[in-house]
Amino acid sequence: MKPHYHRLRLVKTKSRSTAVQVGYYLGKRFKLIKHIGSAKEQRKIEELKEIALEFIKSHTPQLSLNFHPESSEVLYKSGIKLKSAILKQAYDYLSLIYDTVGFSGINNEYLKNFSIIRVLEPASKVKSIELLWRYFGITYKKTTVFRELIRLPALKERVIDVAIRYAKNNLNFDFSLVFYDITTLYFETDREDEFRLMGFSKDNKVNQPQILIGILVERTGFPVYFNLFKGNVYEGKTLIPFINELRNRFQIDKFTVVADAGMLSEENLEELDKNKINYIVASRTKKLSLIEAREIASELNKEDGKTIRYGSVIYEYSKKRAIKDKTDNDKQIDKAKYYLKNPGKVFKRTTFIKSTGSSFVLNEEIIEKYRTLEGIKGYRTNIIDLQDKLLIDRYRDLWRVEQSFRIAKSDLEARPIFHRKRTAIEAHMLIVFVSLCMVRVIEQKEGKSARKVLENLRDRWTITLEDEISGNTLNIELNKIPH
Repeated sequence: MKPHYHRLRLVKTKSRSTAVQVGYYLGKRFKLIKHIGSAKEQRKIEELKEIALEFIKSHTPQLSLNFHPESSEVLYKSGIKLKSAILKQAYDYLSLIYDTVGFSGINNEYLKNFSIIRVLEPASKVKSIELLWRYFGITYKKTTVFRELIRLPALKERVIDVAIRYAKNNLNFDFSLVFYDITTLYFETDREDEFRLMGFSKDNKVNQPQILIGILVERTGFPVYFNLFKGNVYEGKTLIPFINELRNRFQIDKFTVVADAGMLSEENLEELDKNKINYIVASRTKKLSLIEAREIASELNKEDGKTIRYGSVIYEYSKKRAIKDKTDNDKQIDKAKYYLKNPGKVFKRTTFIKSTGSSFVLNEEIIEKYRTLEGIKGYRTNIIDLQDKLLIDRYRDLWRVEQSFRIAKSDLEARPIFHRKRTAIEAHMLIVFVSLCMVRVIEQKEGKSARKVLENLRDRWTITLEDEISGNTLNIELNKIPH
């Protein structure tokens, strides 16, 4: 059977106009495919004929005699409409980051899309649904989203496996050195339950329930593990269960944890020693006696960078730290003197004031001890086969986990939390964890803050125009928000 080629046909109408049509002949009968339009003026008729020829070109493989393969697609004013305006470059870039970590292997579109939108513009889940449509043209029903999100906590182990695999393959991570810290995340409510409880708040939200989240990061700040705890748990009690859970799951032999002084109580340190877990933790030098402080200061002799070791504690002197300590002590002493001179106006107990029974005076012994310790910091460790300088350097990398918390809390807006049910809370924190992994990869990849990278992506709109007549589309990349 012969193919039916599309043809252009001109037909006179009753109104004496000329109709321009596209169709094909079946025998002697003309089968109409598209009525392009009608016009009386020759100029208009020629324009309709061009549109008809473009329609034929767009909908069939046949070539016309005046075919020019190098010519651009034609969009006619009369048939143009805005098909879409999305942040395609942003979505493609963040999808690439998501894939780079390996999360695409989990194959969950809700985890992916809600992590991407949290990186780009963190918001509540309801607002995120709106943003996914506005920025990417992705549509979700609210009921469907919340039904799917409560299933996310079941993916936690797979998410952790992906994060650890990425750290091992790209960051030389092997659990021999990890950094641990914990923070609080509060809720916009005053009602407690068995999980959301009042406790010591690092956000100064004393009248709002909270939960605790512990995060483990490797040396560059990439997160490899997280866990949630009840809001009234003492942070020091979270470490040992956290580490035991990790060791049992990943069969870890050599394990060194770096943590803040408040994290490791004497009981925790004894437990770590008993389980043969190495640790590096800040030592509370202010608890030293004046005699001990004098002895340590004498040996360090204000030599910048000098270290000495007393048992399990390494002490180091730093001129830069001494300047800061002196400034802090000066302020506290001035405050103490002001309180003593103005007892009727205001009076607060400070470390530098002591009671003599009938009155209050400056605590000269404490002041001398603090002055003696200016510039001196202690590091407690059970590691004996590494140089003191290396151990101190490892402790200083602890700022990376603190930075991860700042990113999670501020840039990713992990708190306040508006969810009520535990599964929803766990889903929220899983999304925050995945987003944090993505942010860290962006920073490592681009060599600058993720915030700067995202600010640039937010302005790169892709506008798609469509010709209703020919079906042709044209993509236009804009560097500014369209108006």
